[in-house]
Amino acid sequence: MFLLRTTTKRLRMASSAVKQRLEQRAQEADQLISQLKKQVDQLRTCAVASGSSSGASLAVENAQLRLNIERLKTKLNELEARNGFVQVSLPNAGGKSLTQNVTPVVANEPAPPVTPVQKAGESKPKKEKKEKKGGGKPPEKKDDVPVTISAMDLRIGKIVGVKRHPDADSLYVEDIDCGEAEPRTVVSGLVNHVPIEEMQDRIVIICCNLKPAKMRGILSQAMVMCASGDTVELLTPPAGSVPGDRISFDGFPLDDFPPQMNPKKKVLEKILADLFTNEDKVATYKGIPWKVEGKGICKAPTMAKTKIK
Repeated sequence: MFLLRTTTKRLRMASSAVKQRLEQRAQEADQLISQLKKQVDQLRTCAVASGSSSGASLAVENAQLRLNIERLKTKLNELEARNGFVQVSLPNAGGKSLTQNVTPVVANEPAPPVTPVQKAGESKPKKEKKEKKGGGKPPEKKDDVPVTISAMDLRIGKIVGVKRHPDADSLYVEDIDCGEAEPRTVVSGLVNHVPIEEMQDRIVIICCNLKPAKMRGILSQAMVMCASGDTVELLTPPAGSVPGDRISFDGFPLDDFPPQMNPKKKVLEKILADLFTNEDKVATYKGIPWKVEGKGICKAPTMAKTKIK
């Protein structure tokens, strides 16, 4: 009863066009069945005429054919039901029920959602950013590690050649032996502070891991370290220092410097902020003396409590 009521309700909801189409299909199905019956009767007549054995064989084939037809109809109904077609039983002209597949027309069915169309000139809506799992502070990057004097490659060097810069009156161009296969070319603004004869063969302290930079057309590969205030003085290494000796600091490793200090991270500027000579003219980093292991400390000739750069 429930199935009948449901079917009746769905039929009432169907449009008149659908009903007419179903009736037409029912009539076509009756005609097809009538033709099949005639063919079966003819086959039976032929089977009787050709002998009882042939008739029995034909009957078996006919039964097998009907079974196959029923299986195909059942499979077709299952596939159509999966695709949203509703099975409706209608009476045909012969009084038998005929099954048809009808897509139901449901009253007050909500319309499918409409995708908004982007107008010209409008920007696309921004997608919400997904929160990262884990929360808390982001992992510390290597560049965020505090900068110390260990990032600076400070060595003893010897000026083996010096001349005035051809295009700048205040600059010297020096060739400095720092214990490598070839001397480094260094451009220094010391013309107004140190006479050229005092530069030749001078033992100095240089920073060797700056990014090379051109100064008035000449590539400078290091920096000479000086005490700088009202005037400028070259720092003096301890006696016995030779090119290639490293400057060390108590509590800081010697071999932790990068091949080049990153100028974008202002590494040199951060270190220079803590370089001074103390009241005894000793070169220091945060109060720790510069020294060459086994040879002594580095000093400025006359300048105390002055910046080093």
